[in-house]
Amino acid sequence: MKKLLISGLILSALAACKKNETKPAVQITDSTAQARTDSTSITQTEVNKEETLKKANDEVLQALKKKDYTTFASFIHPQKGVRFSMYAFIAPKEDKNFSKADFEKYQPTKTLFTWGSQDGSGDAYKATINDYLAKWVFSKDYTTAQYALNKFIGGGNSLNNLKEIYPKADFTENYVKGTEKNGEMDWKTLRLVFEEFQGKYYLVGVVNDQWTI
Repeated sequence: MKKLLISGLILSALAACKKNETKPAVQITDSTAQARTDSTSITQTEVNKEETLKKANDEVLQALKKKDYTTFASFIHPQKGVRFSMYAFIAPKEDKNFSKADFEKYQPTKTLFTWGSQDGSGDAYKATINDYLAKWVFSKDYTTAQYALNKFIGGGNSLNNLKEIYPKADFTENYVKGTEKNGEMDWKTLRLVFEEFQGKYYLVGVVNDQWTI
């Protein structure tokens, strides 16, 4: 009787072990690992975007330096065109805005355009597209400037409304420090405003800034 009882207990134990062995494993989801993967993906996307905008910024600056306005025109937004602002304060109704087609039409010509009013005198600034780009937009060698993305380096007493006018755009800052001789008041900066369209970043704004009276 005792042997039978022991045999029964052994059989029960073996059955229990077999049941546990055949029990399907519970899949454990590591939510922390998934979150880490998503975060890495977002970070990589931001890095790629920053690199793309830096490349676009540099190509535009090189085009301006070489007076390669065909390359410059290739960056003009296909639908919105590009707006040129003489100073930090952007005036959508007054600043010159060119579609890509109009820019390519008038750039080779001697047609004079009024780009805005000069600080101090208030006189209208009239120039051809070529002269405006060479003498005003690229009045400094911005290819050697201090660079920033979506951050302002230069700032004077002129109202800066870039983020209000272009709330969904990205902009680059190319800042040239002023000289000690002039108390560093002769600084200048060039901001290029980009918007994405069909997978490419295009120029929608070219904004110059400097100390104003």
